[in-house]
Amino acid sequence: QVQLVESGGGLAQAGGSLRLACGTSRREFFNYTNYGMGWFRQAPGKEREIVAGLNWRGGSTSYGDSVRGRFAISRNTALNTVYLQMNNLRPEGTGVYSCARGSCAATPKTLQDIASWGQGTQVTISS
Repeated sequence: QVQLVESGGGLAQAGGSLRLACGTSRREFFNYTNYGMGWFRQAPGKEREIVAGLNWRGGSTSYGDSVRGRFAISRNTALNTVYLQMNNLRPEGTGVYSCARGSCAATPKTLQDIASWGQGTQVTISS
């Protein structure tokens, strides 16, 4: 049963921007407001890696080394949505981006910190 739904993926050019969004159904709202959330990426032929995470309040964030300074994660609790603003995109950022719910209120930083996943959205960056 899918509980997290990503949107905003697609094709972009290197140097451009995309914004991903992760939402939940209204009936799942109370399952996610008290948890940290994250975005992960899996490039073709590579393992899934952390892109960004934030804690339940959104006041603490963490980023993977390859995106720090270019990507920004945020959440709007009233809209029950988590965003990933991606700027200055690079071709090596191509992959499936997945939204994830942490296992607690803290910022998730590894795969082991994740309790549930969205189905993912494809992001393709052309050079």
